[in-house]
Amino acid sequence: MSSKPNNLPVLRRGPVTLRAPRPSDAEEFIEAARKSRGFHDDLVHPPETRAAFEIYVGRNESPSNACFLIIENDSGRIAGTINLSQIFRGAFLNAYLGYYLFEGFTGRGLMTEAMRAVIEFAFGEFGLHRLEANIQPRNTASKRLVESCGFKNEGFSEKYLWIAGDWRDHERWAIVNSDLHK
Repeated sequence: MSSKPNNLPVLRRGPVTLRAPRPSDAEEFIEAARKSRGFHDDLVHPPETRAAFEIYVGRNESPSNACFLIIENDSGRIAGTINLSQIFRGAFLNAYLGYYLFEGFTGRGLMTEAMRAVIEFAFGEFGLHRLEANIQPRNTASKRLVESCGFKNEGFSEKYLWIAGDWRDHERWAIVNSDLHK
Protein backbone atom coordinates (compact mmCIF):
# COMPACT_ATOMS: atom_id res chain seq x y z
CA MET A 1 0.00 0.00 0.00
CA SER A 2 1.09 3.57 -0.60
CA SER A 3 2.43 5.43 2.42
CA LYS A 4 -0.08 8.21 1.67
CA PRO A 5 -3.17 7.70 3.83
CA ASN A 6 -5.42 9.27 1.17
CA ASN A 7 -5.23 5.84 -0.50
CA LEU A 8 -6.93 4.25 2.51
CA PRO A 9 -8.54 0.87 2.06
CA VAL A 10 -12.10 0.10 3.08
CA LEU A 11 -12.01 -1.93 6.29
CA ARG A 12 -14.86 -4.28 7.21
CA ARG A 13 -15.34 -5.94 10.56
CA GLY A 14 -18.54 -7.33 12.01
CA PRO A 15 -21.26 -4.67 12.09
CA VAL A 16 -19.11 -1.83 10.73
CA THR A 17 -17.36 -0.65 7.60
CA LEU A 18 -14.61 1.95 7.84
CA ARG A 19 -13.83 4.18 4.88
CA ALA A 20 -12.32 7.57 4.17
CA PRO A 21 -14.72 10.51 4.46
CA ARG A 22 -15.91 12.12 1.21
CA PRO A 23 -17.27 15.60 0.52
CA SER A 24 -20.64 13.99 -0.23
CA ASP A 25 -20.84 12.86 3.44
CA ALA A 26 -21.01 16.46 4.70
CA GLU A 27 -24.76 16.84 5.19
CA GLU A 28 -25.27 13.58 7.09
CA PHE A 29 -22.12 14.06 9.16
CA ILE A 30 -22.86 17.67 10.13
CA GLU A 31 -26.43 16.82 11.13
CA ALA A 32 -25.22 13.93 13.32
CA ALA A 33 -22.52 16.11 14.89
CA ARG A 34 -25.00 18.87 15.73
CA LYS A 35 -27.51 16.42 17.21
CA SER A 36 -24.73 14.89 19.34
CA ARG A 37 -23.50 18.13 21.00
CA GLY A 38 -24.99 17.35 24.40
CA PHE A 39 -24.04 13.70 24.17
CA HIS A 40 -20.39 14.56 23.51
CA ASP A 41 -20.38 16.79 26.61
CA ASP A 42 -17.28 18.79 25.58
CA LEU A 43 -15.19 15.60 25.28
CA VAL A 44 -14.93 16.00 21.50
CA HIS A 45 -15.96 18.62 18.95
CA PRO A 46 -16.74 17.08 15.56
CA PRO A 47 -16.96 19.38 12.53
CA GLU A 48 -20.35 21.12 12.51
CA THR A 49 -19.99 23.27 9.40
CA ARG A 50 -19.32 22.44 5.77
CA ALA A 51 -15.99 24.31 5.90
CA ALA A 52 -14.88 22.39 9.01
CA PHE A 53 -15.95 19.10 7.45
CA GLU A 54 -13.99 19.89 4.27
CA ILE A 55 -10.90 20.46 6.43
CA TYR A 56 -11.52 17.08 8.06
CA VAL A 57 -11.84 15.36 4.65
CA GLY A 58 -8.67 17.13 3.50
CA ARG A 59 -6.65 15.75 6.41
CA ASN A 60 -6.33 12.48 4.48
CA GLU A 61 -4.21 14.30 1.89
CA SER A 62 -1.40 14.42 4.45
CA PRO A 63 0.72 11.33 5.12
CA SER A 64 0.50 12.18 8.82
CA ASN A 65 -3.25 11.40 9.00
CA ALA A 66 -5.55 8.47 8.27
CA CYS A 67 -9.20 9.35 8.91
CA PHE A 68 -12.04 6.85 8.70
CA LEU A 69 -15.79 7.18 8.98
CA ILE A 70 -17.48 4.37 10.87
CA ILE A 71 -20.48 3.20 8.88
CA GLU A 72 -23.07 1.00 10.57
CA ASN A 73 -23.68 -1.83 8.11
CA ASP A 74 -27.33 -2.45 9.03
CA SER A 75 -28.46 1.14 8.42
CA GLY A 76 -25.72 2.43 6.13
CA ARG A 77 -25.52 5.52 8.36
CA ILE A 78 -22.41 7.31 9.61
CA ALA A 79 -22.01 6.18 13.23
CA GLY A 80 -18.82 8.09 14.04
CA THR A 81 -15.14 8.38 13.22
CA ILE A 82 -11.83 6.82 14.10
CA ASN A 83 -8.64 8.62 13.12
CA LEU A 84 -4.91 8.12 13.21
CA SER A 85 -3.08 11.43 13.46
CA GLN A 86 0.48 12.66 13.83
CA ILE A 87 1.67 9.47 12.16
CA PHE A 88 5.40 9.15 12.66
CA ARG A 89 7.54 6.93 10.48
CA GLY A 90 11.23 6.11 10.87
CA ALA A 91 12.36 4.81 14.23
CA PHE A 92 9.12 5.76 16.05
CA LEU A 93 6.33 4.21 13.89
CA ASN A 94 3.65 5.71 16.13
CA ALA A 95 0.28 7.41 15.71
CA TYR A 96 -2.27 9.05 17.97
CA LEU A 97 -5.75 7.58 17.94
CA GLY A 98 -8.91 9.67 18.14
CA TYR A 99 -12.47 8.41 17.89
CA TYR A 100 -16.09 9.08 18.73
CA LEU A 101 -19.55 7.81 17.97
CA PHE A 102 -22.61 9.92 17.39
CA GLU A 103 -25.58 9.78 19.71
CA GLY A 104 -27.73 6.71 19.13
CA PHE A 105 -24.88 4.41 18.09
CA THR A 106 -23.37 3.48 21.45
CA GLY A 107 -23.75 0.28 23.42
CA ARG A 108 -23.82 -2.05 20.41
CA GLY A 109 -20.13 -2.87 20.01
CA LEU A 110 -19.66 -0.68 16.93
CA MET A 111 -16.68 1.23 18.32
CA THR A 112 -15.05 -1.93 19.67
CA GLU A 113 -15.16 -3.48 16.20
CA ALA A 114 -13.98 -0.24 14.56
CA MET A 115 -11.11 0.02 17.05
CA ARG A 116 -10.04 -3.56 16.41
CA ALA A 117 -10.17 -3.03 12.64
CA VAL A 118 -7.99 0.10 12.87
CA ILE A 119 -5.51 -1.58 15.21
CA GLU A 120 -5.15 -4.52 12.79
CA PHE A 121 -4.73 -2.13 9.86
CA ALA A 122 -2.24 0.11 11.70
CA PHE A 123 -0.07 -2.80 12.82
CA GLY A 124 -0.54 -4.79 9.63
CA GLU A 125 -0.41 -3.25 6.20
CA PHE A 126 0.17 0.30 7.50
CA GLY A 127 3.30 -0.88 9.36
CA LEU A 128 3.07 1.01 12.66
CA HIS A 129 4.59 -0.22 15.92
CA ARG A 130 2.62 1.80 18.51
CA LEU A 131 -0.74 3.54 18.93
CA GLU A 132 -1.52 6.04 21.66
CA ALA A 133 -4.93 7.24 22.88
CA ASN A 134 -5.14 10.19 25.26
CA ILE A 135 -8.36 10.14 27.25
CA GLN A 136 -9.89 12.60 29.69
CA PRO A 137 -10.08 10.95 33.14
CA ARG A 138 -13.88 11.30 33.40
CA ASN A 139 -14.41 9.43 30.11
CA THR A 140 -14.82 5.99 31.67
CA ALA A 141 -16.47 4.46 28.59
CA SER A 142 -13.46 5.33 26.45
CA LYS A 143 -11.03 3.95 29.02
CA ARG A 144 -13.01 0.68 29.17
CA LEU A 145 -12.95 0.51 25.36
CA VAL A 146 -9.20 0.86 24.94
CA GLU A 147 -8.48 -1.48 27.84
CA SER A 148 -10.73 -4.13 26.26
CA CYS A 149 -8.73 -3.74 23.02
CA GLY A 150 -5.38 -4.33 24.74
CA PHE A 151 -4.20 -0.80 25.54
CA LYS A 152 -2.27 -0.21 28.76
CA ASN A 153 -2.42 2.90 30.92
CA GLU A 154 1.01 4.53 30.69
CA GLY A 155 0.38 7.54 32.86
CA PHE A 156 -1.19 10.93 33.41
CA SER A 157 -0.61 14.10 31.40
CA GLU A 158 -1.64 17.24 33.24
CA LYS A 159 -3.22 19.99 31.14
CA TYR A 160 -2.47 18.00 28.00
CA LEU A 161 -4.92 19.33 25.37
CA TRP A 162 -6.81 22.60 24.86
CA ILE A 163 -10.48 21.61 24.62
CA ALA A 164 -13.54 23.85 24.90
CA GLY A 165 -11.56 26.80 26.25
CA ASP A 166 -9.53 24.96 28.87
CA TRP A 167 -6.42 22.81 29.21
CA ARG A 168 -7.68 19.31 29.99
CA ASP A 169 -5.88 16.54 31.84
CA HIS A 170 -5.60 13.20 30.04
CA GLU A 171 -4.63 9.64 30.77
CA ARG A 172 -2.18 8.21 28.25
CA TRP A 173 -3.07 4.72 26.98
CA ALA A 174 -1.00 2.82 24.43
CA ILE A 175 -0.67 -0.49 22.64
CA VAL A 176 2.34 -1.83 20.75
CA ASN A 177 2.28 -4.36 17.95
CA SER A 178 3.75 -7.14 20.09
CA ASP A 179 0.96 -6.66 22.70
CA LEU A 180 -1.62 -7.51 20.06
CA HIS A 181 -0.28 -11.04 19.63
CA LYS A 182 0.09 -12.03 23.29
